Amino acid sequence: MQRLETGTVIDGFELARKLPSGGMAALWRATKPGLDLPAILKIPFFDPGQDASGIIGYEVEELILKRLSGPHVPRFLGSGDLMKIPYIAMEFVEGESLADIVGKAPLPADEVAGIGIKIATALAALHRQKVAHLDLKPENIILTGRGAVLLDFGLSRHAELPDLLGEESSVPMGTAAYISPEQVLGERTDTASDLFALGCILYQLATGEEPFGRPATFAGMKRRLYHAPKRPREINGGVPRWLDEIIQRCMEVDRSKRYAEASHVLSDLRNPDQVVVSRRRSERRAGFWAALTGLFGKRDDRSLVGRARIESRHAGASIVLAGVDLSNGRDALSDAVLDETARALATREGSWLACVTVLKTEIVGQTSLGDENGQSIYLKRLVALKDWAHPLHLPEDRISYHVLEAVSPADAILTYAEHNDVGHIIVGARGSSAIRRHLGSVSTKIVAEALCSVSVVRIKAVEEQNRDGASTVRMA
Repeated sequence: MQRLETGTVIDGFELARKLPSGGMAALWRATKPGLDLPAILKIPFFDPGQDASGIIGYEVEELILKRLSGPHVPRFLGSGDLMKIPYIAMEFVEGESLADIVGKAPLPADEVAGIGIKIATALAALHRQKVAHLDLKPENIILTGRGAVLLDFGLSRHAELPDLLGEESSVPMGTAAYISPEQVLGERTDTASDLFALGCILYQLATGEEPFGRPATFAGMKRRLYHAPKRPREINGGVPRWLDEIIQRCMEVDRSKRYAEASHVLSDLRNPDQVVVSRRRSERRAGFWAALTGLFGKRDDRSLVGRARIESRHAGASIVLAGVDLSNGRDALSDAVLDETARALATREGSWLACVTVLKTEIVGQTSLGDENGQSIYLKRLVALKDWAHPLHLPEDRISYHVLEAVSPADAILTYAEHNDVGHIIVGARGSSAIRRHLGSVSTKIVAEALCSVSVVRIKAVEEQNRDGASTVRMA
């Protein structure tokens, strides 16, 4: 990778000054001839051995940010090649970070409401564009003359794009202090999750305290399903009842009781005299018996959060999974799998494609995640997978790419298929010697255990390929 320093030029952008950065990416102020606004380059760290979520998050942000518009998001200016210098170029937003303002809390009610109005306005605009942010926190909000500007869409979800993060994992994704109950349970489909985070932010601004702290474990995050924080008025008696009510309604665990839209929060913040103050029963999730039930009683966590008002775009859609072995590059079998994939998509109108390849890891010992040149094997395999699928010419909203790291390729594909309710699987199986014993067992296991139909593409011995070609066996 090209060395990054002041004066380095990347696709016409000249790096001017390095900014304080996190552990996932470097941030650089940049200029470009003819560009009429300040720019920033976000350059992710893709070191061998780094968690693959960094690469996926980069792809998510690039896919979503370039589709967003309006004053409440930074303007997208371009992005870089994964195998050269990956970057996202965007407008540099000048203003005051909400993280700095939070440090001055508790704030007067009118200031809290004023900030809430700006954030709710930004969320309403974002949600109209079919995006749930899913990592709303003070560090990702800049207050400017044009209102609140939302940053960092690496964990976000676009309702009309494949959910790259959610498809590979069901673990909680978000910042522990602000993550919603449904996100704790692995759900990433509802814009109401952002309203919960907004409630946590308003709580912090009004009281100077985080309602749930910063738990470091899954069990710690899950406590918010059963244990309500103190009401804001119990911590700061200067919080008016109407603001206390708005904050608590944002933070309802049951989404049927939470605000339905950001515009509803906005309306109440603008018209506090119209807020209906309810008599809330504090024993809902607090008190001795609730705590005892939470610890020892049988419970259905998902029933507590209720149903999402916005379902996944893929609900009811046909998902085709193409499992392709690219460990030795493209070959006749991978081309045959591609041909079968094209046929399957042609017969399944409205379906979308999940391209999957497995990066095999070792049971014992440390698996090397870098090649002889120090490049990420994961990243190289991801690029190879995209190159493999390129001849299908599918739009971005109908295809996703997944490099799964696993000891067993068959188990990885089966787990992915079950987690994402895949409707059909296409895999290849070779027809010769030791390779067949290894890869053939993959297809056999998938056929035996898959919960959907499977097409197995077979290639005869290498010396017979040119004469006999490929055959496809379909199993229901």
